[in-house]
Amino acid sequence: MSSSMLFNVTTFTYLISMLAFFAFLASKNKSIGLAGSFIAYAGLIIQTVAIGLRWKESYALGVGHAPMSNLYESIVFFSWTIVLLFAYIDIRYKYRIIGAFVMPFALLGMAWAQMGMNTGIEPLVPALQSNWLLYHVITCFLGYAAFAVACGISIMYLIKTAAESSSTSAPAGGLMSMFPPLKVLDDLNYRAIMIGFPLLTLGIITGAAWANYAWGTYWSWDPKETWSLIVWFVYAAFLHARITKGWVGKRAAWLSVIGFIATLFCYLGVNLFLSGLHSYGSGG
Repeated sequence: MSSSMLFNVTTFTYLISMLAFFAFLASKNKSIGLAGSFIAYAGLIIQTVAIGLRWKESYALGVGHAPMSNLYESIVFFSWTIVLLFAYIDIRYKYRIIGAFVMPFALLGMAWAQMGMNTGIEPLVPALQSNWLLYHVITCFLGYAAFAVACGISIMYLIKTAAESSSTSAPAGGLMSMFPPLKVLDDLNYRAIMIGFPLLTLGIITGAAWANYAWGTYWSWDPKETWSLIVWFVYAAFLHARITKGWVGKRAAWLSVIGFIATLFCYLGVNLFLSGLHSYGSGG
């Protein structure tokens, strides 16, 4: 079985997991929620095997590089990191309903990669022929995944806040009773960003070292570098405002959502719409 076939299986598995979480949200049946988690874990294992197999296939073709070199491979890896972070939060905190707001990110990434891109394995361009590729991509995308999880949690917070504020009596029941308490959601948002921010920082540092290796300069104000710095400042502002000004609740949730929108533009928008030293990232 090829890696492409396993990636297709992964995409289908994430779809089933997402639908299970939606059914859990509608039915409040804990068994369905548990099934959604285990299906997500199964998809994560399948995707891990597929990534390893694609790496092996690259060596069989005489190319021999980690499967993180173009837009297709990076989106696949991004989806993998999202589910990995979700699995960590799911196992540690047991709030399975979060899967209904996080798994769609992983599914959309995999579906887009499988349906709209060239999946071929190609030789690395000279700028990518460095071990810094692994260090930079892994740290950046783990950070991005933490921001994706924080965004999903923040959306839950904003939905629950709106529902409770529109209630004239008791706190919202029904679907909202499935959501963790607002304080828990706010805390999880903060914890996810506390995971993502240092990883993004490491990603920028390793990227600067890689740039010096590839182009002879640590920083050149390339669009990707500039937007990475913008994203870093957004989340630095989030942490500064929370620690020094006590920003919690809706303001923190909105800043988390804005930060992830900036992250997506840094990752996809720059690659697709702007040219620069990172233009090879739009290939594939």
